[in-house]
Amino acid sequence: MGRGPELQGAVVAITGAGRGIGRATAKAFADAGARVGVGDIDETAASATAQAIGDAAFPCALDVTDPTSIDAFLEAVSARFGPVDILVNNAGIMHVGLLADEDAAAARRMLDINAEGVRHGMQAALTGMRARGSGHIVNVASSAGSIPYPGGATYSATKAFVLALGTAAREELIDDGIRVTTVLPGIVRTELTSGLETPRFAKAVDAEDVARAIVGAVQHDRPVVWVPRSLGLAATVFNLLPIRVRRRLTRTLGADRYLTGQNSAARRDYERRAAGSTT
Repeated sequence: MGRGPELQGAVVAITGAGRGIGRATAKAFADAGARVGVGDIDETAASATAQAIGDAAFPCALDVTDPTSIDAFLEAVSARFGPVDILVNNAGIMHVGLLADEDAAAARRMLDINAEGVRHGMQAALTGMRARGSGHIVNVASSAGSIPYPGGATYSATKAFVLALGTAAREELIDDGIRVTTVLPGIVRTELTSGLETPRFAKAVDAEDVARAIVGAVQHDRPVVWVPRSLGLAATVFNLLPIRVRRRLTRTLGADRYLTGQNSAARRDYERRAAGSTT
């Protein structure tokens, strides 16, 4: 994939595209002239996204915990629009709470969706991309994959997995004409952060901000993208600090309490939905 004009007619498959970042990304690619496969476990949400976009979008049921469902999704998009040029692995959930108290089923689901779903999505797309000698894979991780939050140990670990996976795979695939981008959003105003108050040290962004960053990353072949961009510099500086200084700064800013002790009705509602959802 190349710069802006080449998105015209490109085929994009997006997981978890029924709402949030996925929905905004589907619209952003369609606005750039691409044709978009909208995958989501919530078929109603997928259909709503596709309907809002129009003929350039195609909805499809997708459960990223099931490799056969991922394969079927990519095959369906290819049958409708042609070979997939760009895959956006966006589907993800976040359960919060202390590791010692974490529900095993919730942890397993985060691992299956956030980590294994991305890994298999990449593998499934790579067969066709390598045969054609071109393609771009975008994996939506999180700033938590670089700066883990207390109260989100397993979630942070899944996003660190995505970051490492994409970094290594980019080097493996670059000679095959395939590009890999990892996107690291901070706090995004979507259902995933329901019931969580934005701490004073952070700048929350909208799903549309992340979507624009994803499209720009494909157009300009960026390996890693932080949203907002300033977060990348902050993370780099933070990770260079001694551990004791980092701990003191984390507590002073209240970052250690961002995910812990969250028990609002909005958060509980999201957690219940996430127990059976990929978005």
